[in-house]
Amino acid sequence: MKAGREKLIVIGNGMAGMSTVEQILKLSGSYDITVFGNEPHPNYNRIMLSYVLEGTKTIEDIILNDMSWYEEHGIKLYTGTTVARIDSTTRQVITEDGASVPYDKVIIATGSSPLMLPIPGCDKKGVVGFRNIEDCNRMIEAARDYRHAAVIGGGLLGLEAAKGLASLGMEVTVVHLMEDLMERQLDHQAAAMLKTELEHQGIRFAMGKKTTELLGGNRVEGLRFSDDTVLACDFVVMAAGIKPNTSVAKASGIAVKRGIIVDDYMRTSMHHVYAVGECNEHRGVCYGLVAPLFEQGNVLAKHICGVPTLPYEGSVVSTKLKISGVDVFSAGDFMEGPSHTVIAAQNDWKHTYKKILLQDGKITGAVLFGDVTEAAPLQKLVKDHAVMTDEIYNDIMGGGCCGNGSAQKTLSIETMADEEIVCGCNGVTKQMIVEAVTEQGLTTVDEIKACTGATRSCGGCKPVVEQILQYVLGDGFQSDSKQGICGCTKLSRDQIVAEIRGKGLKTIREVMNVLEWSQPEGCSKCRPALNYYLGMVYPAEHEDERASRFVNERLHANIQKDGTYTVVPRMYGGVTTPEVLKRIADVSLKYDVKVVKVTGGQRLDLIGVKKEDLPSVWEELDMPSGYAYAKSLRTVKTCVGSQFCRFGTQDSMTMGALLERKFERLDFPAKFKLAVNGCPRNCAESCTKDIGIVGNDGGWEIFIGGNGGIKPRIADSFCKVRNDHELVDICGAVIQLYRETGNYLERTSEWVERMGLESIRAAVLEDDGQRQQLLERVEFALQQVEEPWHKVLTQDDTRRLLYEGVKG
Repeated sequence: MKAGREKLIVIGNGMAGMSTVEQILKLSGSYDITVFGNEPHPNYNRIMLSYVLEGTKTIEDIILNDMSWYEEHGIKLYTGTTVARIDSTTRQVITEDGASVPYDKVIIATGSSPLMLPIPGCDKKGVVGFRNIEDCNRMIEAARDYRHAAVIGGGLLGLEAAKGLASLGMEVTVVHLMEDLMERQLDHQAAAMLKTELEHQGIRFAMGKKTTELLGGNRVEGLRFSDDTVLACDFVVMAAGIKPNTSVAKASGIAVKRGIIVDDYMRTSMHHVYAVGECNEHRGVCYGLVAPLFEQGNVLAKHICGVPTLPYEGSVVSTKLKISGVDVFSAGDFMEGPSHTVIAAQNDWKHTYKKILLQDGKITGAVLFGDVTEAAPLQKLVKDHAVMTDEIYNDIMGGGCCGNGSAQKTLSIETMADEEIVCGCNGVTKQMIVEAVTEQGLTTVDEIKACTGATRSCGGCKPVVEQILQYVLGDGFQSDSKQGICGCTKLSRDQIVAEIRGKGLKTIREVMNVLEWSQPEGCSKCRPALNYYLGMVYPAEHEDERASRFVNERLHANIQKDGTYTVVPRMYGGVTTPEVLKRIADVSLKYDVKVVKVTGGQRLDLIGVKKEDLPSVWEELDMPSGYAYAKSLRTVKTCVGSQFCRFGTQDSMTMGALLERKFERLDFPAKFKLAVNGCPRNCAESCTKDIGIVGNDGGWEIFIGGNGGIKPRIADSFCKVRNDHELVDICGAVIQLYRETGNYLERTSEWVERMGLESIRAAVLEDDGQRQQLLERVEFALQQVEEPWHKVLTQDDTRRLLYEGVKG
C-alpha cells in the first residue's frame, strides 16, 4: 500500500465490481484497492457458465482477470472470504471470521443469488440453483450418475441450464409457469419458435405448470404440480429467478428494499459507500442483465475518480440468447398494444422472425429470432426512441433474414454514443474501442480483443467492433481475412506458412523473431498453431516443441476437474480380446481407477488416474494411445459389417482398423474422427464424422465434413469408389489436403465450408497428379512419426491380427 492514497474496498469479485475497478484503474491511480470474493476463484464471466456446463469451454476459458492481473495492479484479493458488515463509525469492513480492514470508500458488488422456491421438499438432495461455478460443477457431477432432470423456469437462465444438461446426456424437462418461454423478453411468436427449435434438440417442456411440491425421501424423485400431476425426475435445477444479495447492507444499517437503494451515482444511504450491479435497486428497478451493471459501473468509476459524468438514469433492457445455434434478441417493448404500429416479417423456410414496434412513429421495441445481425443497431434505435424513416426501414427490413434479399445496409456507427456498450459480456464501450485504435494503433478485431476484451466471450459484438474499426480507420481497416491468427501478429495462417517455407524458418522462436511478433513469447493461441504448422511443413526436420502443446497432449491424457486424468488406449475397430480386457482390469484395480467407461468411439476410458501414475499405467497397459486428448485421429467407429451382420455388404471392421492403424500417428489441425459402415443403414453414424464411409454392393461411398458437436453438420457426399485400395488413397489425399490447408483448431466441418466442396474435389478427384503428390506427402509424414508400439500393416495383416486377437 502506498502512503497517502485512499483505501477502496470492493465487496464482491464478480463482473460488476471488477468492471468498475477496471474503469477506476484507467481513470485514476489514487486508490489502494482491496477486493473480497466469497468464491475461491478470480473474476470470471458468469454469462459463459452455460458453455462450461455443455462442455464447449473450461473454467480457465471464462476467467476475465487471472491472479496475475490483481498482482500487476497492486490489488489485494481475498478469495473464499465473506464480508459480514461495514462499520461506518470506525470506517472498517468486518469479515465473517472477525478480520477488519479500514476503508475510505466501499463498493458493494455482491450480485444476486438464484431464487429457491419456498415449496415443500426444496431442501432435498439433488436440488440446485444455477449461478456460479460450484453450481455448474454440481450439475456436471449429477449428469454422471442421474438420468432425468427438471429445470424449473423457462427464462434465459433456465433454458441455458436445460441445454447444458441435455448436452451432458440427461433427459431434461423445462417446467414453466407461463404458456410462453422467456415471456419477459419474447412475444408469443418468437417464444413458440424457440420452443419448437429446442424440442428438436431433445428438450421437453411442461408449460403452464405450477410446482407445489418436490417428492422423494432424502433425495428428490419428482415434482408435483398444482393440477396434481407428477413429473418423475432425480435432479432439479431452480431457475425461476434471482434475488439481490443484500445481507451486508442490511447488517450495516444501509437502506434496502428489494435491492440496496442507490441514487443516480450509485451512492447508498451510508456515506462513502456505493452499490453497483445486481445487488442494487435504482429508481425502483433491480436489473438482472449484464449491460446495466456495466453502465452503472462506468458512472460510478467516474464519480469516485472525480471525472465529470452524466448521472445514471436507468437502462433500456435488451436480451440476447444463443443456445446451440438458436439466436434470439429483444429490446424495449416487445408486446404490442392498441397504440403500437407493428412491423413484422416471418420466414418459415429460414426459421427467422423479426418485429419492430412503433409508438407515435418512434421505435420503442424489437424482437429478432434466428438472425440477430441487426441487434446492435436496433438496440440503439430503441434506446434513443428514434423516429422510423424509410432509410431505417430499408436498413433493418430491406435485407437480411426476413427481407426481400437485397443487399443489407449497415447503420452508421457515427451516431453511436461514446458511452454506449458494444460488448455486453465484458462492458466495453465504443469510446474504449476508439481509444484503443487511435492511441495504441490497433487495426484488427483480434488486437481489440486482446486490449479491451471485446468479442472475447460470446463473440456476438464482433460485427459492431468491425464497423467501429472501419469507421475509425477508413481505408486502413483490415477485414477478417487479413487479420492475424492471434493478437501477437497481423499475419494470417497462409502468410505464416508461406514465410516458414520461403525463409526456411524451423523453430517457433525463429518464426516469432523473424516475423516480428508483438509478444516475444507468443501466446496460448499462436504457440500450438506454430508448432503444428512447422511440423506439417517440415515433417522430417521439425523437433516437436512439447512445451507449446496443450497440457493434455503433453501428458497423453485428459485432465479432469478434480485434477486426475483419463487414459484411453486404442481398440482398433472397437475389437479387443479377453487377455487385453483382463490387462485393463488389472491396471484399473492396481491404480485405483474410479470409473471404466465405454466411450462413443468403441473404446474404454479409464477415469481418475493420478498424474504421477500416468507413466506406469501406460507402461503396464502396453497398448497404443487412443489420442483422446490430441489434435489427431481420435476414433474410427465401425459397425460389425459383412463379417457378422446379415445386411452388411462390406467388411467395415477390417477397413476401420486398417484406416485407424494407418493414420493414427499424424497431427491434424483439430481432432479428427472417422466412421466405417458396412451398409447404408449407417449404424456407425458416418454422417457426423470428418470422414464417413458407407459400404454398398458396388464398393464404398465417402462423405466428408460432418460434425456431431456443438455446431452439428451433416457430412457432404464426396465420391464413390470401387475398391479398398482406392478408398484408402482418397482418404489419405483428403487428410493431407486438410492438414496442409486447414487453420489450426478448424474442424473439417468449417474447413469444407471455407474451402468449398468443389475445390476439394478438384484437388483430390480431378487432378491425378495433385492427388499423387498429396499421397506422397502424407506417406512421408507417416514415416517420420512412427512410434515403438506402431506397425504399419497391410489389409491382410490387419484382418488376420484383428480376428486372431494379436496386438500389432
